[in-house]
Amino acid sequence: MKRLYIVVEGQTEQEFVNTVLRPWLNGHAIFDVTPVLIKTSKHGRGGHVNATHLMNTINGLLKETSGRQLLVTTFVDFFRIPSNMPGYDDAMKKADSTMQISALEEALANEVNDRRFIPYIQRHEFEALVFSSNKGFEKYCDKELSIQTAAIVEAFKNPEDINSSPETAPSKRLLSLIPDYDKVILGNLLALEVGMDTILARCTRFAKWVQNLVQRCQDE
Repeated sequence: MKRLYIVVEGQTEQEFVNTVLRPWLNGHAIFDVTPVLIKTSKHGRGGHVNATHLMNTINGLLKETSGRQLLVTTFVDFFRIPSNMPGYDDAMKKADSTMQISALEEALANEVNDRRFIPYIQRHEFEALVFSSNKGFEKYCDKELSIQTAAIVEAFKNPEDINSSPETAPSKRLLSLIPDYDKVILGNLLALEVGMDTILARCTRFAKWVQNLVQRCQDE
């Protein structure tokens, strides 16, 4: 059985892996799943403001010498991704964000140059996933607010298309509706209520990544 490390940029993504993604993977006989915060200094963890920190974290995990098979993947946001990412300048010349992300993932894979590495960049933020359904908002928010979130859910066939401008990114939409929005706590309560099956059905890039993880973890 392969060990799966998921490199994340913050506590929100770490909690999502622990409470939502890992239990779903457990149901597919993938039990050794560990989220790893990007190492930013000797004692610092979390944040993605420098691609060097990301690369060091990835390469450090790949150098593990436990003798067990392993895979390393990333779960980081495209929104405000560091400009020193491998291939950044060329990627940003692409026509749209989907092409830009694919180019960044390819450049990252080439830079790491290890078949055990699976690059993934979330388009655009973790919060897009919670807009896969209005169920979470209906449970944890008042009726007036859930009516407003329903309009956002219904406006996008794929929540991953919610754009990444500073004013209308998924997290900014939530903050405008819920000024005291807590990404780690409420964000993951919303995701839990929505559920992985709904998220996978609505978010095609995210689903492709998760399906790839399942296949690669199960391959011997």
